Amino acid sequence: MRILGIDPGLQTTGFGVVDFEGHALQYVASGTITTTHLARGDLPARLKVLYDGIGELRTRYQPDAAAIEIVFVNVNPQSTLLLGQARGACVTALVACNLSVAEYTPMQMKQAIAGTGRAAKAEVQQMVKRLLQLPGLPGKDAADALGLAITHAHAAVATARLQAAGNLVRRNTGAYKTGRVL
Repeated sequence: MRILGIDPGLQTTGFGVVDFEGHALQYVASGTITTTHLARGDLPARLKVLYDGIGELRTRYQPDAAAIEIVFVNVNPQSTLLLGQARGACVTALVACNLSVAEYTPMQMKQAIAGTGRAAKAEVQQMVKRLLQLPGLPGKDAADALGLAITHAHAAVATARLQAAGNLVRRNTGAYKTGRVL
C-alpha cells in the first residue's frame, strides 16, 4: 500500500509518501507545496496552488490512500480560519483524486511516531528519519507529513486485524449533526 501524508498549511503544506507492506515501511518521497510566491491577500490563488499540487502528487506517486492532519483552534482565530481553508482545499483535492482520506490529530501522530503525544518537532523529525532509515533529517513539514503516513500504515494493520476478528462497523456515536464521524 502506498500512503500519501499531508500536513496542511496555507504558506507551506508538507507531503510525504511511503510504501507499506507487511510491517515494512519504505520511503518514496517528501517535500512541500508552497504558496509564498503569491500575494498574502490572494487566498483563492493560494488555495488553487494547494489543490493543483495535491493533484500533481496523485499523478506522480499514485498513492492508494491518504492521511491528513486535523486542524485545531490556535490562539489567533483568523489564522485558524485560514489554516482550515487550506486543509479544506487539500481534503477536497484528495477526495477529487478518489483517495480514501484518514484524519489524525497532531497528538495521535506524535504518539505513534515518538511514543508521546507531546513530542517536539525535532523528536518527530529524528524518529521519522530512524523509522524510514533516511540519510538526513526531513524538513519539519515533510516530517509531519511522513509521520501521518506512517501513523496511517500502523492504523491500517490494526484495522485489518479488527476486521478479521469480526464485523467492524463504523458508528456515528460522537458524530456531529452533519454526520462527520470522529
